[in-house]
Amino acid sequence: MRFDLVARHADLFLAGTLMTLKLTVMSLAIGMLIALPVAVLRTRRVPYLDGLLRAYVFVFRGTPMLVQTYLVYYGLAQFDAVRESVLWPWLRNPFNCALIAFSLNTAAYTAEILRGALEAVSKGEVEAAEAIGMTRLQVLRRIVVPGAFRRALPQYGNEVILMLHGSTVASVITIQDILGAGRLLNGKYYLAYEGLLTAAALYLALTFLIAGAFKAVERKWLAQSSP
Repeated sequence: MRFDLVARHADLFLAGTLMTLKLTVMSLAIGMLIALPVAVLRTRRVPYLDGLLRAYVFVFRGTPMLVQTYLVYYGLAQFDAVRESVLWPWLRNPFNCALIAFSLNTAAYTAEILRGALEAVSKGEVEAAEAIGMTRLQVLRRIVVPGAFRRALPQYGNEVILMLHGSTVASVITIQDILGAGRLLNGKYYLAYEGLLTAAALYLALTFLIAGAFKAVERKWLAQSSP
C-alpha cells in the first residue's frame, strides 16, 4: 500500500474536498429555495398545479441522479436552440450542469420531507395564531414553517448526507471532486486501493461532522421547545 503517494498529493484531495463541499452546499441551498414553495403549494392542493408538482417530485425521486446528470450534461447539448442561446457558455460548464441536476434532485426529496412536516403542524397552533390577529402569511412564517422545520430536521439531516454521497456522480462528468481525486491518483500510479480508500475516509469524516452538527441542532431546538 503506497499511502506515501496520498500524503504527497494531499493538495489534490484538499481541492477535491473543497469542490465536493462547494457543489453539495450550493445544491442544498438552491434545492431548499425550490423545495419550500413546492411543499407549501403541495399542501394547498391547487388544481392543475398540484398535478404538475406531483409529476416533478415523482420523476426526480423515481430516477437515478446519474441519469439526471447525464441528461442535463449530454442531453441539453443535443438541441440547437440551447447551443445557440446566451445560456450555452454557462450550460456547457460541467459544474453548472451538475449543480442543476443535483439541485432539482434534492429539491424533490426535500419538498416531500417538508410537505409531510407542514401537514403535521397542529391545527390548534394555527387557529390560536389566527385568533390573536395574525394574517395567513404571518401564521405561515411564524408558526407553520418553523414548526415544520423542527419536525423535518432529522429526515433532512439524512438528505444532506445522501446528497453528499450522491455528489460522487460529479466525477463522471470530469469534475474533480473527492472521488475524482482518488481515481486520478489511482490512474496516475496504477494503484488499486489507495485513492479510493482515501476518498472513502474523507467521505466518512464529512458524514461524521454533518451528523454531529445536526444532532447538536436537534438538541438545541428540543431544549428550546421543552417546557
